[in-house]
Amino acid sequence: MNRNYYILTAIMLILAIGTVFIHERKYTSELPASELLWDILQPSRFVTTDQVAKRIIEKDPSLLLIDVRPASEYNKFSLPNAVNVPFDSIETATGQQYFGNPGTKVVLFGDDGILANRVWILLRRLDLKNNYVMRGGLNEWIETIIQPKRPKQTDPEISFEQYNFRRAARLYFTGAKVVTGNMKKEKVVFKKRKRAAVAAGGC
Repeated sequence: MNRNYYILTAIMLILAIGTVFIHERKYTSELPASELLWDILQPSRFVTTDQVAKRIIEKDPSLLLIDVRPASEYNKFSLPNAVNVPFDSIETATGQQYFGNPGTKVVLFGDDGILANRVWILLRRLDLKNNYVMRGGLNEWIETIIQPKRPKQTDPEISFEQYNFRRAARLYFTGAKVVTGNMKKEKVVFKKRKRAAVAAGGC
């Protein structure tokens, strides 16, 4: 576990405690605070941008993407077929219809991970399951799927496999041209360059 994970965990704990006290409305089914805090610490509640991209491409019928940003931001850009349920409408009848449905796996996302995490905490507090957070949000999506970076030659083979998938996903989502063929690690061979002969008659 790295330092960033602990920092994110601390932020999530603060948000969880804040959510418990801010929302005064009582529900018939609420998760005990101790269980809620335990669930917050589980990394299994996150999905990666690669996992989301793969499921979109495969047209997974159980996938439901929820964009929790304001409508003004959602209208500018979002993921394919994502539904806009802004944070402030999660507890409304309109918002609640998207959660707790059998056979549906909801993936929440925003610009980063903070707003989606707040929504996840609220939903879990209401004892609603099968909700996940796309780690890093749309910022991570752009960095990994839309603008993937080529691995270094010293990186492991799996990094090149991941890069190949991301290049194909980029083509799928944007139609942008990419270099064809598999991108594999190659042994770098340095060849000594021959000295060019001087042409007769000068320039």
